Amino acid sequence: MSVVEKAIRKLQESKQSPGGTPAGPEPTAGAMPAAHPGAEPPSARGPADHAPAISLDRGTLRSAGLLPPEEDMNQLARQYREIKHPLVAPAIGRGVPRTPKGYLIMIASAMTGEGKSFTAINLALSLARDKDIRVLLVDADVAKPQLSHVLGLGDAPGLLDALREVERDVETLIHPTDVPTLSFLPAGRGSPEEATELLASGRMERLAAVLGEHDRARIVVFDSPPLLQTTESAALARVVGQVVVVVRAQSTPQPVLLDALKILEGHPSVSLVLNQSVHTVASSYYYYYGYGNERSEPSKAGGA
Repeated sequence: MSVVEKAIRKLQESKQSPGGTPAGPEPTAGAMPAAHPGAEPPSARGPADHAPAISLDRGTLRSAGLLPPEEDMNQLARQYREIKHPLVAPAIGRGVPRTPKGYLIMIASAMTGEGKSFTAINLALSLARDKDIRVLLVDADVAKPQLSHVLGLGDAPGLLDALREVERDVETLIHPTDVPTLSFLPAGRGSPEEATELLASGRMERLAAVLGEHDRARIVVFDSPPLLQTTESAALARVVGQVVVVVRAQSTPQPVLLDALKILEGHPSVSLVLNQSVHTVASSYYYYYGYGNERSEPSKAGGA
């Protein structure tokens, strides 16, 4: 039994009380919040009116290890289509009741180097191909904002600035991209100490809600810090409706993964993504093949 399969069993058992009923909260039906009073529709105001557009240069992203080689793109796209559907369904109520705050999705990992940012941007690109969805990718890994730097926005105002300056409209800091249905919010500027306080503040919860309420067709994907290396990720997990934990096959030790999942105990929607797998696996959680330093065969994707 693999590390991930053992972790899944542990996670499933932890959600069962001795009597066989769920011990932690379960997803409940709920509507996505309507736009806040006085909010203008996206066509009237939005990122295109403020922050400059950015180009998602595929060569640059590939050099940074955030995209697979060109010859693997079609294969990866097929796998992400299978992965995204179980996330989209509760986010927008497609065939199932909407999960409260399900349109806020956090991509996490136990430690660095497991493919978290790779997963975040490729999932965002896959979601953006859906004609019914607009995607906002947020670089919330404020201690190590790889996505912001690769996209040339390492010094641009972003998430931390919106949290610090209450009067600032976060929508003015969002950059449209050359993918029409995908936009990007950089990490912003601030010290590591300040970042921890800001992400753990009530302001973060309100800001996350505003990002989702601005556009009912928007799904927000947060690239978060590693769960076991910062406290910001635990704070962020409390404000999102879905958490996806990336696990690197043949690399992540089982105790490390279990410690990371322990931080998320009680969260209503936690899923796993297996990165760089060389085996075919099946379970009730997500698995996918992610490009890394070694070429692998894809694992079998499954819905959660």
